[in-house]
Amino acid sequence: MTDEELEIEFQNAVECVNAYTQPFPADVLLNLYAYYKKATNNYSRPSSKKAIINAFKTNALFQVKDLTQNEAKRLYIDLVNKYFLYGK
Repeated sequence: MTDEELEIEFQNAVECVNAYTQPFPADVLLNLYAYYKKATNNYSRPSSKKAIINAFKTNALFQVKDLTQNEAKRLYIDLVNKYFLYGK
């Protein structure tokens, strides 16, 4: 798969998540958050009003620190596909 094809598939997965109106389980949300941040090179600090949520988000980001952008995109896509195939 080319980088361009991966980017298209990633954007499609992001759109799928953004369009979904039901709540995701917390563990899925944290993984999606971390993979997305890594995939998009967005290293801004978590900005929840609740310190515990920021701690969970920071921990999730720490766990993906060694991934490349493309690895993070692939994991995001895989998680979205798995969730929508098996999670609902």
